[in-house]
Amino acid sequence: MTNRSLAGGSKGNSVNCGGMVNRNGGDTGEVSVPLTIPGKQTSHAEGDELHRMQDRKLLLKDRKRLCAWSLGTALLGILLMIIHYEICPYMYGPGTNTALFINCSISLSTGCLLIFIILFHHKDIMLFAIDHKQVDWRIAMSNHRVLAITVELLVCVIHPVGTYWEWGLHANSSSSPPICIYNNQGGALMNIELLLSMLMFLRLYLVHRTILLHSKVLLSASYRTIGSLNKINFNFRFLLKIMMHKYPARMLLAFILFFWLTASWMLTLCERQNQTTTGHMDTAMWLIAITFLGVGYGDVVPNTSYGKVLCLFSGVTGIACTVMLVAVVTRMLTLNRGEKHVHFFMLNTKLSKRVRHAAANVVRECWLLHRTTPKGNPAEHRRHQRCLLDAIAVFHHLRFKEKMLSDYISEMADLSKMQTICDISNNWNKSYEELKQRILSMEQKLDELSRCNQQTSELLSQVFCPRNPESSIHESETWTDWKCS
Repeated sequence: MTNRSLAGGSKGNSVNCGGMVNRNGGDTGEVSVPLTIPGKQTSHAEGDELHRMQDRKLLLKDRKRLCAWSLGTALLGILLMIIHYEICPYMYGPGTNTALFINCSISLSTGCLLIFIILFHHKDIMLFAIDHKQVDWRIAMSNHRVLAITVELLVCVIHPVGTYWEWGLHANSSSSPPICIYNNQGGALMNIELLLSMLMFLRLYLVHRTILLHSKVLLSASYRTIGSLNKINFNFRFLLKIMMHKYPARMLLAFILFFWLTASWMLTLCERQNQTTTGHMDTAMWLIAITFLGVGYGDVVPNTSYGKVLCLFSGVTGIACTVMLVAVVTRMLTLNRGEKHVHFFMLNTKLSKRVRHAAANVVRECWLLHRTTPKGNPAEHRRHQRCLLDAIAVFHHLRFKEKMLSDYISEMADLSKMQTICDISNNWNKSYEELKQRILSMEQKLDELSRCNQQTSELLSQVFCPRNPESSIHESETWTDWKCS
């Protein structure tokens, strides 16, 4: 990658006669990059723009690579922390060299993560400078960016460091400690170590950045072009909406499983120091599950403060996931436009048949009632009267259902028409505003043209106006003298 100087006083580019650009600013090892095909001349602005686009492409690749390395380093630190807490009470003691080596590895991964984060923001600032054609990198360092970088570094630097000190209280103890921490100053330091260990999971914020930089939405030129025309900001929220729209069940299932396992292990770590039943993984998974679902039987409860806070957070997250699940299921069970058209068409057809049958039953009962007389057979006459009234009631009920269905279908059609009309009116308003702006710009140009015409006419009148007679006589005498000589 060829580095370009962003300082204002440096001159890193110079164009020679052969269409080549020297990009090293006078160094001994000169590198020339052809800008165009041989035989075609290229201006300095075109060559600088081409190199700017090449540098931007390389910066995007470097930023994506650094983001992937940052996420890998963060996951490595979390994995080392989990391994340390899980195998320390069984395979080695907290004061041994193995524990010190694992903790040093966690700190080393944290240092590498901080370096990757700094390099990532350095590439981001260079990309900002190239996009905005700035020459000073300090222009990109706004208060918001400085605050974001500071918070990110503080989040990434969090890791447990308490086992670096000399504990030595239980070095000769025969029983294994509940967790791999010795507290020679009481339980306060142990609680701090537990808090730092759980806060290491905040590094998972790098997942959304990695997904965003490696997504096909951001890398697709068509997506970016259409998004810029519609003023869409390509951030993780937009990408999350797309993924939830395409794969709603997979996204919710993956998040619920990951949160369930992570919260269960964190609860196990918090409750292990008190040697309670919730210090086991199976019991912790049961407690997190019933808390997440909002059941809360009360057979298992957390005993530590961190465990109670974790269960409270699990309950709130469970409510949010339940709401999202209801929305996803509702959308999946909702008929689309074509399905609604087919369904309502078949309903209307069946209802029309039933209405015709009901009308035929009314006519038949009227005829049967007309055939019988009250004097001849009063019981049969009353029976036909009851059948006629029932047939009329069924006919009115089916006609009412048909009317309601037709009103619902017409309402759906009206909604679609109203949406179409709203879209057309919005387009008309936009076209009207554009036309108004064009008319205003044309009026301004006409005013400028009229002003220029007036100035031109004044200049022409000054050039072609009749001259002074004295000057004309002097010129004629001069011409006569020259001719005589």
